[in-house]
Amino acid sequence: MRILGIDPGLRHLGWGVIDVEGSRLRHVANGTCDSDGAAELSLRLLSLHGQLTRVFETWRPDQAAIEKTFVNKDAVGTLKLGQARGVALLVPAQFGLSVGEYAPNQVKKTVVGVGHADKAQIQHMVKMQLPGAVLTGPDAADALAIAICHAHQSGMQRMKVRA
Repeated sequence: MRILGIDPGLRHLGWGVIDVEGSRLRHVANGTCDSDGAAELSLRLLSLHGQLTRVFETWRPDQAAIEKTFVNKDAVGTLKLGQARGVALLVPAQFGLSVGEYAPNQVKKTVVGVGHADKAQIQHMVKMQLPGAVLTGPDAADALAIAICHAHQSGMQRMKVRA
């Protein structure tokens, strides 16, 4: 099974692809889709859509996962993040995939063991769980963490179904 994790962002949208065979995880690829902060919002969203579509065309995932949006003090920033998240939900749907959604604390708890881990801890644990992975940046590392979380959560669901 191939999982594509997405860390939504308007400036930098991280993505990471892993393969899952039983309980084994293998890194496939990771990167970011970047938009020009000086461009109109609509053009930035269109750019992210095109870039993420190419990622899906290239890596052909079986499943997708995304981080849920958290609301922060900056309402305008939260709204823009939500619009980028909309693009990140749209692309997998265009490929016929449902999307697993995970709260940031759930991703951190699954990958690091604590729900309030920092970026450095996440990157370290992603490298530990995906030996040989070369991370292209913190947004890509977060996306791989989301994919790892989805692999563990969907594995738990499969075990419940069998019981």
